[in-house]
Amino acid sequence: MVKHASRFPLPLAGLLALAVAMGIGRFAFTPVLPMMQADLGLTLAQGGWLASANYLGYLLGALLVTHLSWTPAQLLQRGLWLVVLTTAAMGLDTHWAGWLAWRLLAGVASAWVMIGTAALCIARLNALGKAEHSGIVFAGVGCGIMFAGLACMGLTLLGARAASAWLWLAGAAWVGLLGASTMWRTPEHVRAGAAAPAQSSGGQGSAAVDGASATGPDAEPGPPARAGRPAAPPLHWGLILCYGVYGFGYILPATFLPAQARLLIPDPWLFSLAWPVFGLASAASTLVASRLARRFSRPQIWAGAQVMMAVGVLVPALWHSLAAILLAAVCVGSAFMVITMVGLQEAQATVGPAGAKRQIAAMTASFALGQLVGPIFFSLTHAWFDAPLEFALALGTLGLLAGAAPILRLQAQNTPQEKASP
Repeated sequence: MVKHASRFPLPLAGLLALAVAMGIGRFAFTPVLPMMQADLGLTLAQGGWLASANYLGYLLGALLVTHLSWTPAQLLQRGLWLVVLTTAAMGLDTHWAGWLAWRLLAGVASAWVMIGTAALCIARLNALGKAEHSGIVFAGVGCGIMFAGLACMGLTLLGARAASAWLWLAGAAWVGLLGASTMWRTPEHVRAGAAAPAQSSGGQGSAAVDGASATGPDAEPGPPARAGRPAAPPLHWGLILCYGVYGFGYILPATFLPAQARLLIPDPWLFSLAWPVFGLASAASTLVASRLARRFSRPQIWAGAQVMMAVGVLVPALWHSLAAILLAAVCVGSAFMVITMVGLQEAQATVGPAGAKRQIAAMTASFALGQLVGPIFFSLTHAWFDAPLEFALALGTLGLLAGAAPILRLQAQNTPQEKASP
């Protein structure tokens, strides 16, 4: 059965799911924002509120998962369909209140897909002894971002309006959904065959890359089990808090890079490059990080990526040029998905398969809260005190640098990382 499951194109299906949910459901708004500014006179502050609605939805979606009995496959299916529908609604609706509602629901859907994909793909790849293929799965976010950026660049050059861009992106999301649908159409006996080795497999290669061990020697006992129900592992709050700091630090450049570039460079060929570069860096970085995991622990990779992100956040605040925007896109884009991948892998390794969905949901909620605070903070300070975006970027930089040290402490608290031979 496991041999049959190994022929299932799980990494590609996971890549497509994250490309739709994150590249379109979450971040397509970033390259469409300049188009909405040109068509509708949307201001940066108004863009911040629309972005915040999506981030609030991401938070609500993560919190809902902790109360839903849906399987990861059900989260994937329902979340992807909701992304398609809400993206199309953005192109059909012309009212501000409607846009807020659709962006909020798209955020809910994106959280469901991220949690479902992480919980399903990491466990199945561990069971199949192909943990290093997680880099392919998480490259889907960068691929989706790059696709959305290039699509919006082309549509801008063709003179298309923002409404048309949303409808084209909805069509692309539907195509991606069809490709990802094999994940929830996998026969139950194949799922069971793939899940069984996850509890007994002790191969060094899997542990080295993905950390499949359920608990460490210092793990705290879980709450008492109810009759006929296994005890759930306790949440790891250190991971949750560090993940929230990361969410706050990265979200401002991730939201406003193309808009910043548009203010500096009038040529759409040039300012539209920022977002595809961000996506390309994100996609490539997860493949590199999967290799680095053979030599470094996940907390070390996380902390290093967070310092790189801090540099990327600060550069456009100090240096106003297209080169600075592109450098920021590379630094933030590269670190963005590396932290996401190793953070969720660390969650799986720390609490084990039994508590993975709950831990990942809690970390996603913390991340969503951090990124929700960022645009709201900018919108309020910009509207009330005329504070520039550079002020918020500097604050985000300080948060990322301050949050790097506690990440390294996670290594001492958790099971020591086994390292595969080079």
